[in-house]
Amino acid sequence: MMEDQSTLKILFVCNQNRLRSPTAQQIFAADPTLEVRSAGVDPDASVPLSPELLEWADVVFVMERRQRNVIHKRFRDIYQRTRIICLYIRDDYEFMEPALVQLLRERVAPHLRASDPVS
Repeated sequence: MMEDQSTLKILFVCNQNRLRSPTAQQIFAADPTLEVRSAGVDPDASVPLSPELLEWADVVFVMERRQRNVIHKRFRDIYQRTRIICLYIRDDYEFMEPALVQLLRERVAPHLRASDPVS
Protein backbone atom coordinates (compact mmCIF):
# COMPACT_ATOMS: atom_id res chain seq x y z
CA MET A 1 0.00 0.00 0.00
CA MET A 2 1.38 3.38 -0.98
CA GLU A 3 1.67 5.97 1.73
CA ASP A 4 -0.42 9.11 1.35
CA GLN A 5 1.92 12.13 1.32
CA SER A 6 -0.69 14.24 3.17
CA THR A 7 -0.72 11.83 6.12
CA LEU A 8 0.88 13.22 9.26
CA LYS A 9 2.86 10.60 11.19
CA ILE A 10 2.42 10.99 14.93
CA LEU A 11 4.18 9.12 17.71
CA PHE A 12 2.79 9.26 21.26
CA VAL A 13 5.29 8.48 24.01
CA CYS A 14 4.74 7.75 27.71
CA ASN A 15 6.64 5.63 30.23
CA GLN A 16 5.37 2.08 29.74
CA ASN A 17 3.14 2.34 26.66
CA ARG A 18 0.24 0.81 28.59
CA LEU A 19 -2.16 3.66 29.46
CA ARG A 20 -1.59 7.19 28.14
CA SER A 21 0.12 6.69 24.79
CA PRO A 22 -2.05 3.68 23.75
CA THR A 23 -5.14 5.75 24.64
CA ALA A 24 -3.86 8.57 22.45
CA GLN A 25 -3.05 6.13 19.66
CA GLN A 26 -6.54 4.66 19.78
CA ILE A 27 -8.42 7.97 19.74
CA PHE A 28 -6.35 9.60 16.98
CA ALA A 29 -6.01 6.47 14.79
CA ALA A 30 -9.57 7.02 13.52
CA ASP A 31 -8.46 10.22 11.75
CA PRO A 32 -7.69 9.35 8.10
CA THR A 33 -5.20 12.25 7.84
CA LEU A 34 -3.04 10.75 10.59
CA GLU A 35 -0.83 7.70 10.90
CA VAL A 36 -0.43 7.01 14.61
CA ARG A 37 1.87 4.85 16.71
CA SER A 38 2.84 4.77 20.37
CA ALA A 39 5.80 3.71 22.48
CA GLY A 40 7.26 3.93 25.97
CA VAL A 41 10.66 5.03 27.27
CA ASP A 42 10.91 2.46 30.09
CA PRO A 43 12.82 -0.79 29.44
CA ASP A 44 9.67 -2.84 30.16
CA ALA A 45 7.41 -0.79 27.88
CA SER A 46 4.88 -2.73 25.77
CA VAL A 47 6.45 -1.10 22.69
CA PRO A 48 9.90 0.25 23.60
CA LEU A 49 10.89 3.55 21.99
CA SER A 50 13.41 3.00 19.19
CA PRO A 51 15.42 5.21 16.83
CA GLU A 52 13.33 3.81 13.97
CA LEU A 53 10.08 5.00 15.56
CA LEU A 54 11.51 8.46 16.19
CA GLU A 55 12.81 8.70 12.61
CA TRP A 56 9.42 7.58 11.27
CA ALA A 57 7.44 10.29 13.08
CA ASP A 58 6.73 13.80 11.79
CA VAL A 59 5.69 14.84 15.29
CA VAL A 60 6.38 13.22 18.67
CA PHE A 61 4.03 13.92 21.56
CA VAL A 62 5.44 13.13 24.99
CA MET A 63 3.20 13.05 28.05
CA GLU A 64 5.73 14.57 30.48
CA ARG A 65 9.10 16.35 30.44
CA ARG A 66 10.69 13.12 31.65
CA GLN A 67 10.10 11.42 28.29
CA ARG A 68 11.54 14.40 26.38
CA ASN A 69 14.63 14.23 28.62
CA VAL A 70 15.03 10.49 28.00
CA ILE A 71 14.79 11.05 24.23
CA HIS A 72 17.36 13.85 24.47
CA LYS A 73 19.75 11.66 26.47
CA ARG A 74 19.29 8.40 24.52
CA PHE A 75 18.78 9.68 20.98
CA ARG A 76 20.61 13.03 20.97
CA ASP A 77 21.15 13.18 17.18
CA ILE A 78 17.51 12.39 16.39
CA TYR A 79 16.28 14.74 19.14
CA GLN A 80 17.94 17.69 17.39
CA ARG A 81 15.86 17.23 14.23
CA THR A 82 12.59 16.00 15.69
CA ARG A 83 9.51 18.06 16.54
CA ILE A 84 8.71 17.06 20.13
CA ILE A 85 5.69 18.48 21.95
CA CYS A 86 5.09 17.94 25.65
CA LEU A 87 1.42 17.50 26.62
CA TYR A 88 2.02 17.74 30.40
CA ILE A 89 -0.31 14.82 31.20
CA ARG A 90 0.67 13.06 34.40
CA ASP A 91 0.47 9.30 34.90
CA ASP A 92 -2.82 9.54 36.82
CA TYR A 93 -5.22 7.90 34.35
CA GLU A 94 -6.44 4.50 33.28
CA PHE A 95 -6.56 3.32 29.64
CA MET A 96 -9.34 5.17 27.76
CA GLU A 97 -10.46 7.00 30.92
CA PRO A 98 -12.85 9.77 29.78
CA ALA A 99 -10.85 12.51 31.55
CA LEU A 100 -7.67 11.34 29.76
CA VAL A 101 -9.44 11.19 26.39
CA GLN A 102 -10.70 14.75 26.87
CA LEU A 103 -7.26 16.05 27.92
CA LEU A 104 -5.61 14.39 24.93
CA ARG A 105 -8.15 15.83 22.48
CA GLU A 106 -7.79 19.33 23.98
CA ARG A 107 -4.00 19.34 24.07
CA VAL A 108 -3.20 17.57 20.80
CA ALA A 109 -5.76 19.21 18.48
CA PRO A 110 -4.17 22.70 18.34
CA HIS A 111 -0.85 21.17 17.24
CA LEU A 112 -2.51 19.16 14.50
CA ARG A 113 -4.19 22.24 13.07
CA ALA A 114 -0.91 24.15 13.28
CA SER A 115 0.83 21.54 11.13
CA ASP A 116 -1.88 21.35 8.47
CA PRO A 117 -0.58 22.31 5.03
CA VAL A 118 -1.95 25.58 3.68
CA SER A 119 -4.43 24.88 0.89
